[in-house]
Amino acid sequence: MSEIFDRDRSGELISIHDPDYPKIYKLIQEAHRITAEINTVFHDEDEIRQLFSELTGFVIDETTVICQPFYTDFGKNIHLGKNVFINTACTFIDRGGITLEDHVLLGPNVNLITTNHAFNPADRRSTISKPIRVCENAWIGACAIVLPGVTIGKNSIVAAGSVVTKDVPADTVVGGNPAKFLKHISEE
Repeated sequence: MSEIFDRDRSGELISIHDPDYPKIYKLIQEAHRITAEINTVFHDEDEIRQLFSELTGFVIDETTVICQPFYTDFGKNIHLGKNVFINTACTFIDRGGITLEDHVLLGPNVNLITTNHAFNPADRRSTISKPIRVCENAWIGACAIVLPGVTIGKNSIVAAGSVVTKDVPADTVVGGNPAKFLKHISEE
């Protein structure tokens, strides 16, 4: 049997009754502790990056800005490039892995959700995780929701309030619920 973290990231159904689930739960508790520290008092940008580095286990580049408050359920599967901007009140459910490449912008209240529950009622407390990737120069507007397994293509824009259920091709604008193609982005 592979490590539960590998099984979780690979999209395997993970039960809260799995004998290794306490390993996941321990990191969930650590993420709650660190995000509480991030959100309880004012921190300058350097302090936020330091706390975020502790949360993720990776050094966050000095060009990246993360606004308070910030929420996550796990933290260890968040990977941020350079010059990333995460606006206020964003939520990352990251057990499946969230990658924000260089120059990504997230508006306020963006939700990146990599974990879902099983459809079968007998397994409903179990989870299935799939990664989200937001490619270079993409912009996700305020209050948008990106669901498990979605890739947002390079330079693309997700309109505010959208619910993204499928991959977004590079250089496009999508919007709505579910998000649909609106137009191509052309270089001016």
